[in-house]
Amino acid sequence: MKLFTRASLVIAALLLGACQPIDAAFDCDTICTRYKNCFDGDYNVETCASRCRANAKADNKFYNAVNTCEACITDRACASATFSCGSDCGQVVP
Repeated sequence: MKLFTRASLVIAALLLGACQPIDAAFDCDTICTRYKNCFDGDYNVETCASRCRANAKADNKFYNAVNTCEACITDRACASATFSCGSDCGQVVP
């Protein structure tokens, strides 16, 4: 029984770890697109999202910042997101 429990925990951890890159990709794209729409129409979303995904993959603190930023800007207008989420999103986008 202990072996089954341990195996289940290992499998669960692996599955959760597999979701992180997908979550980061979605969140990074959302954040970078929002930056373009709110601040700089010429902003390169693909470059931003690629850099964001790479940083989120390499650094768990950055990954957490991406999640926090995306959660903060969701359902907010540009001005509201700027004032409410600036500290959460400052390290994700310029």
